[in-house]
Amino acid sequence: MDYYIVVICLLLALSTSVNSQAIGSPLQSPAPAPGPQYTNLTELLSLAGPFHTFHDYLVSTKVIYTFQEQANNTEEGITLFVPKDGAFSKLKKPSLSSLTADQLKSLFLFHALPHYYNLADFKNLSETSPVNTFVGGELYSLNFTDVSGTVHFTSGWAKTKVSSVVHVTYLVAVYQVDKVLLPEAIFGTDIPPTPAPAPVVDIVPTADSPAEKYVAAASPDSSSFSSSHMMMSWGMLNHLFLAIASGFLMFL
Repeated sequence: MDYYIVVICLLLALSTSVNSQAIGSPLQSPAPAPGPQYTNLTELLSLAGPFHTFHDYLVSTKVIYTFQEQANNTEEGITLFVPKDGAFSKLKKPSLSSLTADQLKSLFLFHALPHYYNLADFKNLSETSPVNTFVGGELYSLNFTDVSGTVHFTSGWAKTKVSSVVHVTYLVAVYQVDKVLLPEAIFGTDIPPTPAPAPVVDIVPTADSPAEKYVAAASPDSSSFSSSHMMMSWGMLNHLFLAIASGFLMFL
């Protein structure tokens, strides 16, 4: 009898301990939703394409830190326009070598928008242009147009388009462009006119001159000339035969 009482007491104690732990234990909170993927712009520009010159300028002007902060630590994100290395080698006038450190910094801040835009968003931007860049101000703005899904834009001194998509994730968009963007605030508003394309010359066959037409009309072809010559020869032979025959009959 005592044995059963001890077993019952142990079961009651164990049940009370389990219930107290269940009531007193805190509820587990759900895992936080994953945030936007971290984007390393230095690694991206070094590996994605021929953007070494642009990246070197971002590092030397320390603009890379501004872009990196905007890409990963803000809710607005960033849209970056990256010229290829060839765009810098083609840039003869104006030259970047004469710019001050502050002007160079503004120039490369001018290559980004302080907001994330995917390709579909540019159609709306074409209706609200001009759009401020990282620098701000009217002379540091870009004008966008959407032409059948291709994004074209002007920066005062340069007219270019988005030639390819380098990288697009939520809050970070990087697009390749074919020209260096040159703002009017640095290079002035005296923009040289764009050279007109060379006219296309259609080669038209020259008409025959009147003299050539006259000669062509007056000159018989070889076949007709040959036929006439044969007819004249046969006629002369007939006359000669008749003359010989008549003389022969006179001596008979």
